[in-house]
Amino acid sequence: MSIQDQLKPLIARADQQLDSALSAPSSASDQLLQAMRYSVFNGGKRFRPVLAYAACKAITGAIESADATAVAIELIHAYSLVHDDLPAMDDDDLRRGQPTCHIQFDEATAILAGDALQTSAFAALLNHHNLAHLPQLLEELTLASGARGMVAGQMIDLASVGKAIDVTALENMHRHKTGALICASVRMGAIAGGANDTQLKQLTVYAKALGLAFQVQDDILDIEGDTATLGKQTGADAALHKPTYPALLGLSEAKKRAHELVEVGLEALESFGPEAHLLRELARYVIQRNH
Repeated sequence: MSIQDQLKPLIARADQQLDSALSAPSSASDQLLQAMRYSVFNGGKRFRPVLAYAACKAITGAIESADATAVAIELIHAYSLVHDDLPAMDDDDLRRGQPTCHIQFDEATAILAGDALQTSAFAALLNHHNLAHLPQLLEELTLASGARGMVAGQMIDLASVGKAIDVTALENMHRHKTGALICASVRMGAIAGGANDTQLKQLTVYAKALGLAFQVQDDILDIEGDTATLGKQTGADAALHKPTYPALLGLSEAKKRAHELVEVGLEALESFGPEAHLLRELARYVIQRNH
């Protein structure tokens, strides 16, 4: 069975859970809710929810315990993209082949939709069925999405535009901007499944390697991909003079680095049984994807 076929039921489950989370009776204005839903249901890969489900499955053999985590992670991711696309940040007009939120609606609505998606993520996590896990899950999401995680990476990214930085600084940026939420997806899925400390440590090594490999492949696709497949403008990083792995290492070395990172991730899973099959497949998929 192809990786795409394996992912379909998990993506469908994540979409169902997200639809429920964004359909509850609310005092939000119609336009705000429309903008929130527009930003979530616009063709996302659901990579982070799938990672949460796969990590939970690696621990328990099942996925149901990761529903709240899957929703929370994807809502944080969606909010980050809405804000990333704003004129004050990356100033993008296209996201996943569709007009970005501030183009489809307006800038103020996009800002507020991002704010609402962020807080909705924490509300969703409160629906986790096992209250014993809830404090740890909330801590993971808070650290990964805030000033010690994703937001820190976004700030480093903005401050690095047009500047010469080395690979160490680049990896530090991406461990925060992209890697923190990917790592949280795996850790939170495992925590929801009741992982022990040893399992969590091994999965953290896997997730950190995967997060960097994901970003290296994104940088490669910005050069080798096409706008129609990617759903966003290619060459955007170069146009903005952003530091990337191909720019610092060369395209061939960047591809080599991505493969090395995947091998690190796979080695971290050696003590896991067949329940971790999907995690292994996802590691390989990260550097085979074309969008």
